[in-house]
Amino acid sequence: MISVALFNNKGGVGKTTLTYHLAHMLQRLGHRVLAIDLDPQSNLTAAFLDEDELAEIWQEGLQASWPLIDGQQKLLLRADRDSGTVASAVEPIMRGLGDVRFANPITITEGLWLVPGDLNLSAFEDKLSAAWPNSLIGDHAALRTTTAFHRLILDASERVRADVVLVDVGPNLGAINRAALLAADTVLMPLAADLFSLRGLRNLGPALRDWRRIWKTNVLPHVPSDIAAPQGTMTPLGYVVMQPKMRLDRPVKAYQRWLDRVPIVFGSSVLDPPNEDIGNSYEIATLRNYQSLMPLAHDARKPMFDLRSADGALGSSQTLVQRCYQDFRSLSQELLKRLADLRAGD
Repeated sequence: MISVALFNNKGGVGKTTLTYHLAHMLQRLGHRVLAIDLDPQSNLTAAFLDEDELAEIWQEGLQASWPLIDGQQKLLLRADRDSGTVASAVEPIMRGLGDVRFANPITITEGLWLVPGDLNLSAFEDKLSAAWPNSLIGDHAALRTTTAFHRLILDASERVRADVVLVDVGPNLGAINRAALLAADTVLMPLAADLFSLRGLRNLGPALRDWRRIWKTNVLPHVPSDIAAPQGTMTPLGYVVMQPKMRLDRPVKAYQRWLDRVPIVFGSSVLDPPNEDIGNSYEIATLRNYQSLMPLAHDARKPMFDLRSADGALGSSQTLVQRCYQDFRSLSQELLKRLADLRAGD
């Protein structure tokens, strides 16, 4: 198993959309995929599950509105009674009553599973912040807190025998994301070719380097053998450029101007040690804009590249669906190649 965190300090670049479609395409290519939603906004979970399923998992008590089958309430089909959210997994730690509560991931389809997110996860931020300085001195309770996400990922991936774990995290450099990223073997960065994404890279890179250094030198030596801890590698795999919808007031040359800056900023800010002379070697893909397909995919509750004429993808939209499929297939194959190269180099 190898884990990939999808992250950029700049929000709104299509990170969750990328995670959702990568998960489906990697599964389509024959891999066992586990998606884990560590973003308290839980947008990835909402993409995978419908409202009734969310109500059941989040225990909102809306069963009375569900359809009846033979006089009985319709049961949740994809989750079982042992399924739980990330927030429910760390609740014993938040309440000071125990350790991580492991649970079965939700089966989305054969070969694809989800550990769902929950807005309640935001309450874990303060607990993680308080635990960080005590982790540096080897406090066992603090170490169990800071390694909670890693151990959750490890347990869930072993339950489903995952080949690839995709971790969706929010767009900030807070304690939740620090713990989430430290738990990831690699980091993939979706970004737009604009000033804001470049600023996000400049903030993200030094933070990753600091966290990696502190974890390896000040924390790992103090971790006892009975606590599974991540190595804190967070190896940068590269970036995916999410193409914007071009407007008349933002010509192509303005887009190209920022696109030309991405490799320089990525090399100088994200790589460790810094290296500006990377060319486009870390650009995994450039994805065109599929905004016209997004509403159809949302209504149909399926990936954009699975849309059919019955879903409203007619005429030129069907051509775009086919391009979308090829783009995500190529992206997934390149990602798998880089992961294989990384494993071979270990």
